[in-house]
Amino acid sequence: MFGAQKGNTSHTDGSKLHIGIVQARFNEDITNALFAACHSELLALGVNPKHIEHITVPGALEVPLALQAMAEREDFDALIALGCIIRGETYHFELVANESGAGVSRIALDHHLPIANAILTTENREQALARQEEKGRDAARVAVEMVHVIDGQG
Repeated sequence: MFGAQKGNTSHTDGSKLHIGIVQARFNEDITNALFAACHSELLALGVNPKHIEHITVPGALEVPLALQAMAEREDFDALIALGCIIRGETYHFELVANESGAGVSRIALDHHLPIANAILTTENREQALARQEEKGRDAARVAVEMVHVIDGQG
């Protein structure tokens, strides 16, 4: 939830981690801001910039396939999904939101790999703009924390 109290964690050391980021280009101004906030937060958490791999794909439906390809390489401690789906006048919003979300979760579970899902699903552009930086930072923190949880340190 936007603006929610998320609690604190001491598991924020990303210095030894390799992180992969998949960014959807659809609504690119918003996803670029998500990426910038995420990347900045990863650096603040100690992740070496050389250990961050960033790729872009056309849209949210393509994110899971790219995540799967990265997961299969076994080069990453965690992955991050970035995208923005804004409700329109058709059922397409539900289809894209549901399928991309399910795909991201399936990859994480199938590969036993933390994936921070920051594919925004909003009613309008204003909601997306209001969330882009916070959710980008959140994705970085979730990815780093979940590595520690999976490794039994959380």
